[in-house]
Amino acid sequence: MIVRPHQHWFLRLFDWHGSVLSNIVFRLSLNLLMSLIAIFGYPWYSTFGIHLTTAPFSLVGVSIAIFLGFRNNASYARFIEARTLWGSLHITQRSLLRQIKSIRGVSEEQVREFTGLLLAFCWCLKHRLRKTDVQADLQRLLPANWHSKVLHHPMPTSQILLCLSVWLAQRRDEGLVSDIVWQSIDENLNQLSAILGGCDRIASTPIPFAYSLILHRTVYLFCTLLPFALVADLHLMTPLVSMFISYTFLSLEALAEELEHPFGTAPNHLPLDALCVNIERNLKAMNGDTPLPEPLQPDANFNLT
Repeated sequence: MIVRPHQHWFLRLFDWHGSVLSNIVFRLSLNLLMSLIAIFGYPWYSTFGIHLTTAPFSLVGVSIAIFLGFRNNASYARFIEARTLWGSLHITQRSLLRQIKSIRGVSEEQVREFTGLLLAFCWCLKHRLRKTDVQADLQRLLPANWHSKVLHHPMPTSQILLCLSVWLAQRRDEGLVSDIVWQSIDENLNQLSAILGGCDRIASTPIPFAYSLILHRTVYLFCTLLPFALVADLHLMTPLVSMFISYTFLSLEALAEELEHPFGTAPNHLPLDALCVNIERNLKAMNGDTPLPEPLQPDANFNLT
């Protein structure tokens, strides 16, 4: 995620990092090439009576703009839902730790064991969504007595959730947790399960390919033919106007593709590393652990991972 300090509106016009311009420069250069071909080829192909007007492009452009709006709304809705799920994860984990710490008879060692399982779940979910190696964080966070049950499991995130339930059942068998308290804590564990399922649903269910493909083809065909419709009226100004219009359509399409998968490491994806560190800081602070992990800061390109 791009995190920038407040800027003057004029300086923001020239921002490079965080914009999708870097992803579409080559595509815009192709539009420039087509504009030059239209300029130098117009005297030749106009002799054949070939003359495109801007009228059909105006109609098609309005249609594309509407569909791009729907496409971006769908992608942004996925992004917002993903952020909401991670916000719920933070709230639920704090609630669980608060409930466990308020139970009389639960030792500090048992509380730290439960906290380690919560943090391992958080970081494991992050690695699951980004398809990265989770072993280092599991070794760092998992209590030693749970290593054999989680480290080599094919689904470690679900297994950690099961371990949390087993831990709670053990405290219930010891008589430390009443049935009413157990039910209240189990509801929060169910919430963790719902968050896991929601994140998996977003990560594994893209926007229907046919819908994206139709829009993709239409945008590129429109941007390819646009210079030939403008050249008769604009002549040497054709590249400037054509690239400006193409930039609008291409950037919206590129942004929609990026937001469709919100769990990656691109500039406009969710900062899962920073969210995990923030959760870890909160839970350890509740336990009085020091020193706390330092919060992540944006890099030189203002990107917070």
